Amino acid sequence: MREPQLYLFKAGCTFPEVARSLGDFDDWLIAGLGPFAGRVRVLEVWRDEIELPEPAACSGVLMTGAHGMVTDRLPWMRRMLDWLPRMVAAGTPYLGICFGHQILAEALGGRVDFHPKGREIGTVEIRLHAATAVDPLFQCLPRRFPAHAVHAQSALTLPPGATLLAGNGFEPHHAFRVGKRAWGLQFHPEFNRQRMAAYVAQLAPKLHAAGQDIAAISAGLADTPIAATLLPRFARLVQDARIPPCI
Repeated sequence: MREPQLYLFKAGCTFPEVARSLGDFDDWLIAGLGPFAGRVRVLEVWRDEIELPEPAACSGVLMTGAHGMVTDRLPWMRRMLDWLPRMVAAGTPYLGICFGHQILAEALGGRVDFHPKGREIGTVEIRLHAATAVDPLFQCLPRRFPAHAVHAQSALTLPPGATLLAGNGFEPHHAFRVGKRAWGLQFHPEFNRQRMAAYVAQLAPKLHAAGQDIAAISAGLADTPIAATLLPRFARLVQDARIPPCI
């Protein structure tokens, strides 16, 4: 019997200009896994010809963000919407980021659409809820910490039975867990200050058109080392199948 594999589901690509200088989504996530980086198999699930593995063949799944929208309902997205409930039922550890967070919510009975306040972008404050005190992924984090965010759509309604873990004044659903080991993060633990600045530059015309203060967003960019710890912590949880200790 083949040993279960840690998969990275790549849901799309960054801007070509950003990829040429800084790398792509999978590069950022793999680098963020630290000592676990060499144990990942990347699947470009946005390609229609890609066959998804059986959930039992996955020791864990990381899913990236994407420039596509859950509401696009492309064929590969519909396949993911069918596959994710099976994965949660199998108890496979899952960490979905941005698009990966939203499609998890939609697949389990939540609702995703455009955020009524527009786009959230930049370094934002994440505020943890009381449930994180006993959550395997979040329990070591401080009650408030900075993270990078860039999203136009949101999980407006969480799935039935989901545990809300984090939010802020703009986005109430920045993190949730469904079942025992499937998490969604609206914010980006794989972004650093340079990557976030590149996104602000790429989206500047849209931000300007929406009346957002690009200078203020840029001035507020900061490092986010606490958010970044979620990636190796998830990998450790996948590897050991138990709650990792706080370090």
